[in-house]
Amino acid sequence: MKVQNPKQQIERYELLNVLDFDCVRRRMSVFVKMPDGRIYLFCKGADSSIFPRVPEAEAQKTRVHVEQNAVDGYRTLCVAYKEVSPAVYGTLEVQIKEATMALQNREARMAKVFDEIEKDMHLIGSTAVEDKLQEFAAETIEALHGAGMKIWVLTGDKLETAQATCYACRLFQSNTELLLLTVKTVEDGERKMDQLHELLMDYHKKLVTDAPPGKKSLVSSYEYGLVIDGATLSLILNPSQDSLFTHYKHIFLQICLNCAAVLCCRMAPLQKAQIVRMVKNSKGSPITLAVGDGANDVSMILEAHVGIGIKGKEGRQAARNSDYAVPKFKHLRRLLLAHGHLYYVRISHLVQYFFYKNLCFIFPQFLYQFFCGFSQQPLYDAAYLTMFNICFTSLPIVAYSLLEQHVPIDILMTFPKLYLNVSDNAMLQLKPFIYWTFLGLFDGCVFFFGAYYLFQSASIEDNGKMAGNWTFGTMIYTVLVFTVTLKLALDTRFWTWMNHFVIWGSLIFYVFFSFFWGGIIWPFLKHQRMHHVFAQLLSFASAWLAIFCLIFISLLPEVIALVFRHMKGKTHEKRPRRKIASDSAPARPSVRPLLLRTFSDTSNVL
Repeated sequence: MKVQNPKQQIERYELLNVLDFDCVRRRMSVFVKMPDGRIYLFCKGADSSIFPRVPEAEAQKTRVHVEQNAVDGYRTLCVAYKEVSPAVYGTLEVQIKEATMALQNREARMAKVFDEIEKDMHLIGSTAVEDKLQEFAAETIEALHGAGMKIWVLTGDKLETAQATCYACRLFQSNTELLLLTVKTVEDGERKMDQLHELLMDYHKKLVTDAPPGKKSLVSSYEYGLVIDGATLSLILNPSQDSLFTHYKHIFLQICLNCAAVLCCRMAPLQKAQIVRMVKNSKGSPITLAVGDGANDVSMILEAHVGIGIKGKEGRQAARNSDYAVPKFKHLRRLLLAHGHLYYVRISHLVQYFFYKNLCFIFPQFLYQFFCGFSQQPLYDAAYLTMFNICFTSLPIVAYSLLEQHVPIDILMTFPKLYLNVSDNAMLQLKPFIYWTFLGLFDGCVFFFGAYYLFQSASIEDNGKMAGNWTFGTMIYTVLVFTVTLKLALDTRFWTWMNHFVIWGSLIFYVFFSFFWGGIIWPFLKHQRMHHVFAQLLSFASAWLAIFCLIFISLLPEVIALVFRHMKGKTHEKRPRRKIASDSAPARPSVRPLLLRTFSDTSNVL
């Protein structure tokens, strides 16, 4: 290993061994042999893991600078060293090899050896690195807040650094009252658990018990932010077996859910996953989404319902283990508020529409059994039964589910509150399901009884041509295919050439197939049931009138609903633009963060 010193001279060092970093120790070390033969151990890590292993006098001098740098938003590390004699190093090297090659309890043995080595050191100093926020990070977090999402920050950074970052990205506001659960508020000692109990009870009383009824989500959510570190979190999530405070986890969760934001600092990767699991299994089973950019975030990403990895300087482990990967944090806004909103609407409509069109398809067959003596006589031809969901009605809903934009993406990005319209699974609740079910039953009744009324006479026309069972079923089927397809056309707001092609093409294909299927005598069929049935049906003027009337009556509820929605939309458009802007603005006040001295990117300037 070659190093150029300040005098522009090249010095050669020999790297003897590396004690790799792990999230429990929060440090890493190297053994280096100097040109004169001396051996040194150099160790770098978090101040909380270095200061206890150096003399207090040395740590006291540096601690002030570390805390000040952290408050300013810098990421800090401490560096220490100690000299090791060749004989001692030989013994340590043997211990390291034995622990590394152990077949059982390897990690525990390595941790024990590393812990014995990394002690009695001398402090060299500390480093401070500026880690700027990504562009539009603050705006993205404000938009997600405006969409009604709860944002928790789970980080391994120092408390002061993490807190400064939260102010810089506007997660905490200047009027936010911070509730602290850290080693500074819960000091080590015999009364540690008692102090924790008092703080939890006080915070619970303030946020949950004494909150005004009906206003918990409005008052408390915008006034309080919780800050907790990894050591205190371990006392809450993993109490000792003989502890009387096993209910802390439930109280802590209630406090967190009533805060506008939660900051968890000095977190180990497994603790991040524990937090996600705790929220995921809480009352109401909320949907959790984890965002991370490094290997320390992998466990959290895998635990959440949806994991998003950000490709960055921290490597690609998070992106490779995620459900979705994005280049920048700012892309979360488009991913969630635009694509998340649109895909939920598309999938919800897909599910409801499939129930609706198949109810329209089956219900006339069910009604027909009451008029055919329950003889199990089918109403539709076998070819029509097979091709209804495969060919005649499949492509239009597929195109809708891929392309529909009921609201333009720019509008969804500008007004985050529109996301509230689809939150809490709003489109798949009981009320929409009842509406679609009623619509399917109504249309099925219109199809069957409308055609039945027309076919009450033995002959349709004066020419004496008779209409049989298959003519009756074909008429119902024709009205069915046109109605469910035109229903989807009425629901479509974003028309492309593909929508036009599949919707009108499906209807044309049905007419062409019906003429083709009934116009040829098929040699592989024993009974030519459909021979000239469709052509004969369309030769009757009354059949044409009935088809148009039944389609119109079936679509009438949807047309009326569209008219009312259009009138309501016109009413909203008459509101002053200022009112719309104020309603769509984030509920949290947009004030300048207090700690922005080191965060100089333009996204933080108001």
